[in-house]
Amino acid sequence: MVAKGSVDKGLRGENDLLKRVAEALERLAPPAVATRPPAAGDAFVWEPAHGGLLPVERVAAVPLSLLKGVDANRDTLLENTRRFADGLPANNALLWGARGMGKSSLVKAVHGEVNRGRKGAARLVLVEIHREEIASLPVLLRVLRADKRRYLLYCDDLSFDRDDTSYKSLKAALEGGLEGRPENVLFYATSNRRHLMPRDMMENERSTAINPSEAVEEKVSLSDRFGLWLGFHNCGQDEYLAMIDGYASHYGLIVEKNELHRRALAWATGRGGRSGRVAWQFVQDLAGELGVTL
Repeated sequence: MVAKGSVDKGLRGENDLLKRVAEALERLAPPAVATRPPAAGDAFVWEPAHGGLLPVERVAAVPLSLLKGVDANRDTLLENTRRFADGLPANNALLWGARGMGKSSLVKAVHGEVNRGRKGAARLVLVEIHREEIASLPVLLRVLRADKRRYLLYCDDLSFDRDDTSYKSLKAALEGGLEGRPENVLFYATSNRRHLMPRDMMENERSTAINPSEAVEEKVSLSDRFGLWLGFHNCGQDEYLAMIDGYASHYGLIVEKNELHRRALAWATGRGGRSGRVAWQFVQDLAGELGVTL
């Protein structure tokens, strides 16, 4: 026969254990996502695992005037973004092409330019969503839908690999679904791939499907959800040097022009190519050498 005190003690022990387990699970569980966006702020990062929209105090952006060699794309994206900020119809945009040619820099610079002179609710809000969080995009849209401000969603380096089905969430969020895209939300993405899918993945679909054209159609149709396709290509030497001159003038880097160009070209040769990113890396190195803060 078991003593009553022993039973009570055993029950208390089990209850304590269950309580500790429950507390541990509560600590491990992600915080609840806020159902409304913050009341103030021009830039956020979408982090559902950490509570939702996290404010960004300072956007890492360069002035729009410093982006050289992308004039046509700059003007098109700027006009599209201004229309959206003014409450007019505008298109989702896919910026695709060569690495380091200023795709993501252009999105951030355009956001800053559009907000110049705007105040309060008229200011456009930039929200970065990471590639890994695309599946949670419908949740984000529900958070933003009821807000009066206008939101520019931005995903850098967007692409999808084999067996990745999260692109379906993006397709539905951009145009499909019962609710569709909220009128106060626009989506911009940058990618090295025009169709956001690796070529071998699309070729494999063609070779193994009963109806090859239909098999590829679902994946290619994702890029069709973007009304604007802006292509970025590798820059020539003149464009590269124009970038260097623009940065040097803007940041007050005093170097004789021929010497500046000679060093910039040597830097590009060492990096294996010319691009906006290579130009900025050279300028950072030169500024450090000259003791200039960028």
